[in-house]
Amino acid sequence: MTKYLLFIVGFLWTFTLYSQSEKTALDSLEQEIDKQVIDEDVNGFEVGNAFSGISDFDGILNDHIHGLLEADSTVDFKTYWNNNVTITYNENPVHNLKDTLWLCVLDSLHSEAHSPVKNAYVTSHFGIRYGRNHNGTDLDLETGDTVYAAFDGIIRYSKYHANGFGNLVIARHFNGLESYYAHLSQLLVEPNTYVKAGEPIGLGGNTGRSSGSHLHFEIRFYDQPIDPELIFDFKKGEVLSPNLFVHSGVFEHSKSSASGYSTGGTSTTTNKKYHKVRSGDTLSAIAQRHRTSVSRLCKLNHIKPTSTLHIGQVIRLR
Repeated sequence: MTKYLLFIVGFLWTFTLYSQSEKTALDSLEQEIDKQVIDEDVNGFEVGNAFSGISDFDGILNDHIHGLLEADSTVDFKTYWNNNVTITYNENPVHNLKDTLWLCVLDSLHSEAHSPVKNAYVTSHFGIRYGRNHNGTDLDLETGDTVYAAFDGIIRYSKYHANGFGNLVIARHFNGLESYYAHLSQLLVEPNTYVKAGEPIGLGGNTGRSSGSHLHFEIRFYDQPIDPELIFDFKKGEVLSPNLFVHSGVFEHSKSSASGYSTGGTSTTTNKKYHKVRSGDTLSAIAQRHRTSVSRLCKLNHIKPTSTLHIGQVIRLR
């Protein structure tokens, strides 16, 4: 009997040691898993979850571009983070930019882009439409079609906009731009969440001031609209270039509802005339074609005779 009792006691003691060892191993494994989750946070964001640094976030996702703007004493650019308004600051002096900013649409950290609509067909271009600014590009879709984030970023605004946009999502991106997705039938993201390029953010629709199912897509730089077709080739569903040159001419159409330009070539208003730079254009060729001088063009556009022209750049002729 004593022999059997000793065997049982020994077995129970061995089992206890084994259980404690297993518990220690499990605790260590759980700690390692927790550590991995923490280590997977990128730049203060936890993918698919709320932006962890929102309490002290100043709204600036591209310190390089903001630093260049701050270094220019002729401009005073501001940006804010607000989940309840579309335009956070409407007085950024984009028309006073004297230099061209080299903005990386894509870089090594955020190298992906995605057309907001697959197989997109443009139904209305950026520019003046019916005598008013049309600040985006309209893309055809059917109600319920998936709408995707154009670039990596954080959702700033996601709710119904009563003054025309309908269900609207605004994403702020690491490249320094914001994108607007309007007239949605359903919102799929919450404000202050991190999204990757190509992630579904809404379903297409016809809400707000809209005459048919489509996506009104805008690209803005510090709240000021620029032509999305300077960035995206919607027919191919890809970006034109990983770089975007930002200068005052990009924002020329927004000075007033009367001063705009078409999607290409030359346009005329009551007392102003503009030319959109195409492949092969030079200042001297533009001046000769429109019976003006290079010096006049330089004065009107605040550029130098040696300045490099970029495709899509808007040149004021008079």
